[in-house]
Amino acid sequence: MTPQLGNANFENYIGATDGYSEMAYQMVAHLLTLGYAVMFAALIYFILTLRYVAPRFRMSNILSVVVMVSAGLLLYSQSENWKSSFVYDADAGVYLLNAGGDLFNNGYRYLNWLIDVPMLLFQMLFVITLTKSSFSSVRNQFWFSGVGMIVTGYIGQYYEVSNLTAFFVWGAISTVFFFHVLYLMNKIIKEGKEGLEESGKKVLSTIWIIFLISWFLYPGAYLMPYLGGLGEDGLLFNESGVVGRQMTYTAADIISKVIYGVLLGVLAQKISTKEGYDYTKQLG
Repeated sequence: MTPQLGNANFENYIGATDGYSEMAYQMVAHLLTLGYAVMFAALIYFILTLRYVAPRFRMSNILSVVVMVSAGLLLYSQSENWKSSFVYDADAGVYLLNAGGDLFNNGYRYLNWLIDVPMLLFQMLFVITLTKSSFSSVRNQFWFSGVGMIVTGYIGQYYEVSNLTAFFVWGAISTVFFFHVLYLMNKIIKEGKEGLEESGKKVLSTIWIIFLISWFLYPGAYLMPYLGGLGEDGLLFNESGVVGRQMTYTAADIISKVIYGVLLGVLAQKISTKEGYDYTKQLG
């Protein structure tokens, strides 16, 4: 029987009914730890490679630094939230919802994305050269659709158990903004390839591929409780779905933030070298 937890995320419902096995609980804890550990490690990388690119490209690295700090701190908060939300019941042999603790909340990720998504999108604009589009127009559209996507998704995730209609409606609205962002990104990547050498074009093509892969993981994680069927009897409305969701979110965050930022840095280095910038002189 489903407990009455209001608009809590489905992770709490699983913890209040079946509970989590040792393996499932620790897997989620380790995934959340991996998430913030990678962000803090990447933070050092982006700081150390700042001088490897010409000054006009450095804003991209600076934005990556900001993204790593915000992502690392908020993912650390979510990791602590997971640990305080469930306690081990020795009699049942599972981790159950902690009656005296806070409910587990994926909202931490949405707060992180609200900060990071606009900056991740803006990063591209500081590396490529737009040949047809207006910088300010693309920037504003990125900001509008990026924020709209996150805010509507944030609202929707609160209804994933209590009101499926609202959950899917808000998810659908978020998806409209999502596809607008993809359209804009594809458009500026095509423009950015103009005038680049073949190696630079290949990097941009790789960025587009990893952008698509990582961004499509997010709606998959949002829908995770119901990918195996609607209702409590669905194949993923259990601890497997919880582990799958956190695994998907963590993979998407690492690819869309860290790998994406590294590839933008590689592209900036290639363009800097072509323009005559020698970073070894800066290191000396």
